[in-house]
Amino acid sequence: MDNSILKKKLQTFKSSKGSLTGLSDDLIVETLRVWESWPGKTKELCQELGLKPTQIGFIVRKAKRLIKSGRFEESDFKELNVESSEGSFSIECPESIVLNWDGGKVIQFPKVEQLVEFLKKVS
Repeated sequence: MDNSILKKKLQTFKSSKGSLTGLSDDLIVETLRVWESWPGKTKELCQELGLKPTQIGFIVRKAKRLIKSGRFEESDFKELNVESSEGSFSIECPESIVLNWDGGKVIQFPKVEQLVEFLKKVS
């Protein structure tokens, strides 16, 4: 997601004094996901989102509590992009390969070469 969209969403919950009120659970967890994937410093993310460091800290703590308590349902699906190398072998399967992974997660691979590349990356 583009951070400018998240910034606009957060701005709708800002009061005239600049405090955040009435944030939805979805927006709180969405902000946590952006914070988790941010490659730079938190201070830079705060500037980009128009938040104070104390505000982002509050949002992160609240999001972690929501997830830990189970009040927020999130999907277990996480997309992985696997790039195939030119030297990899290609075997066509009539059906996809289903892998039961780590704690009951199910990952489906349409081709054997994608499964091999995935296993190389996680090892």
